[in-house]
Amino acid sequence: MGTIKTTNIETITGSGTLTLGQSGETISIPTNTTLGASGSTITIPSGCTITNNGTQTGFGGANTPNFYATRSTSQSIPSSTFTTIIYTNETFDSDSLYDTSTGRFTVTASTTGYYYFSAAWRTLNWTTSRQAMVLRKNGTDVIWGETGLVGPYATMSANMIINLASSGDYVEAIAYHEFGSTKDFGTGNNIGNFYGFKLI
Repeated sequence: MGTIKTTNIETITGSGTLTLGQSGETISIPTNTTLGASGSTITIPSGCTITNNGTQTGFGGANTPNFYATRSTSQSIPSSTFTTIIYTNETFDSDSLYDTSTGRFTVTASTTGYYYFSAAWRTLNWTTSRQAMVLRKNGTDVIWGETGLVGPYATMSANMIINLASSGDYVEAIAYHEFGSTKDFGTGNNIGNFYGFKLI
């Protein structure tokens, strides 16, 4: 066994494939070793398997962008009118994509992808009526959460995985009821919230 000390290893021709070791061997990399330099790309060919038996850092994702919003005051919802709920208070908004003035979560070119969304609102001392929570993408209904017969307090919710594939795609939460007159819904993060996060 010997030690080779050098600052550069290249192929004979200066291009092509440089092989370290052979099939079945283990190549040991010392601790605190950096592979590549800032801006470099290390490519793992198709068909290869990377097995991790240690601790990984810097891999995967953190389910960002993500946001969570509520209201501190009630919002009036006219009867038989689809109304965007404006969740005015942000607990967090990792990429500043949720707009507290419009109630919309809008992606940019670099944040497109599949997202999980959930929204809820609760009636505030209402009598029986048809009520619903709707998630909309770009103004089109994606999913409804609905009930017909309820007591004075009921929570409407809707949950869905939505593909926001293009810059400017947005999702909003819509409230609907058929009480017959304008009603207010309750407040607080336990009775009204809107949140979402990108799937890894």
